[in-house]
Amino acid sequence: MCTLARLLAVASTAAALSTLRSTGPKKVAILGGSGYVGREVAKRFVTRGWEVASLSRRGENPDAGDAELSCVAWTSGDATDAAAVRSFVGDADAVVHCVGLLFDVDSGLANLSPVVSGSNSQPGETSTYDRITRLTAFNAVDAAADRLRLPFAPRTPFAFVSCAEAGWPDVQWGDVVEARAAPEWLRRYLAAKRLVEAKLGEKSDKIRPVIFRPSLIWSWDKLDVLPIIPVFNLASALGVPFVDRTIRVGALADAIVEGVCAGDTEGVQRFAAMDELSDAYARNSA
Repeated sequence: MCTLARLLAVASTAAALSTLRSTGPKKVAILGGSGYVGREVAKRFVTRGWEVASLSRRGENPDAGDAELSCVAWTSGDATDAAAVRSFVGDADAVVHCVGLLFDVDSGLANLSPVVSGSNSQPGETSTYDRITRLTAFNAVDAAADRLRLPFAPRTPFAFVSCAEAGWPDVQWGDVVEARAAPEWLRRYLAAKRLVEAKLGEKSDKIRPVIFRPSLIWSWDKLDVLPIIPVFNLASALGVPFVDRTIRVGALADAIVEGVCAGDTEGVQRFAAMDELSDAYARNSA
């Protein structure tokens, strides 16, 4: 009886604290909030009334004239530093990982990064896929999963921006394309993404992983990818199994925010699921 009474008391306290916490705005910690995807995610969380914090190398508002971005708490820091990430994540109600790069320092194509990144990002001397994608995400996952939490507390939503090609092993001919046609840098890129996806699965008892697998991400001002968009979309429409339809950066950000806010969203989200989440975001924001 004593044990039961104590358990009931703990549950009652947890519920009370949860209710108290819910009366104020929720907090989201975004790694890479100043980047191409991250800034769009940050704006939408602000619109939803969340407290938004961003950790990035630059640690500054990428658009000082934007009203929503001016509400974000911008922090400069190294996401490869586990202690810095743990301090940043703190007691956030949700975590979003938008850190990444298409061409790392070992790809031989790093000079193209400022063009393709969408945020004029330049890789540093140690900017490999393993450090920038895997290590930063591992730090954030551990920070979110291993912190102290109240009994019966819900799992912390964790959104991770992966890529469509990370799912190649699961679709027809995908493994063949990767093995025979993918350059070495792309295989390393995909390996880092898959390691993060696996890590999220391992920690799913403490966090609610929402893994987004977009194909090419575009906007009308991102001229480097616009000529390729119709090719991808046509191939997807024709049923080529290893090519997913592209997604506009705003729609991806809508989907991420809705995926975090919708408590039943979990696991891998491909383009059709992202469309549904983006539509739900629009309905819920109307």
